[in-house]
Amino acid sequence: MHIETTRERKEKRLRQRAKAIWFTGLSGSGKTTLGTRLEQSLSNQGFLIQLLDGDVIRAGINNNLGFSVVDRTENIRRVAEVNRLFIDCGIITINCFISPTVEIRELAKRIIGETDFLEIYLDSSLEVCEQRDVKGLYSKARKGLIPEFTGITSPYEIPLNPFLRLDTATDTKDYNSEILINTLISKIKY
Repeated sequence: MHIETTRERKEKRLRQRAKAIWFTGLSGSGKTTLGTRLEQSLSNQGFLIQLLDGDVIRAGINNNLGFSVVDRTENIRRVAEVNRLFIDCGIITINCFISPTVEIRELAKRIIGETDFLEIYLDSSLEVCEQRDVKGLYSKARKGLIPEFTGITSPYEIPLNPFLRLDTATDTKDYNSEILINTLISKIKY
């Protein structure tokens, strides 16, 4: 006899399967843009979503962290723990974090759980990301004003086997949003 867990009861009530949708890519690759579009689309379809964005998290619960390897790891560890809490409540999370190394993303996956972690790699060249840079971060990094900036003075490791890879350098936001919805819906629908 199967005894329903608290999470299963909540997912059943919400009519959704909780997952952590994890966008990774360089600054300017479209994580927040696509994450926000996905959140709006899924919310309009009745899903309960929580968007976690790197800039917002670093301005709040992780405002004591810098960008060293140790601090980046702690940033993602904390975010993954928050994800696990949301998932236990049956809530789908959309995460928009550079999360630059395979090791950091594997840490998040271990904390969240492999079956609940859907890694979406937003593939865009450094040149395209620099052209999109409305905050001027790449320019500051190239001038040495921002140390340990991913893609310039700190490496970004391409995911080895992401759940989904989207070409955000050449494909449109509308096209990528459609691919996202069509790919994810079977994973989150109850």
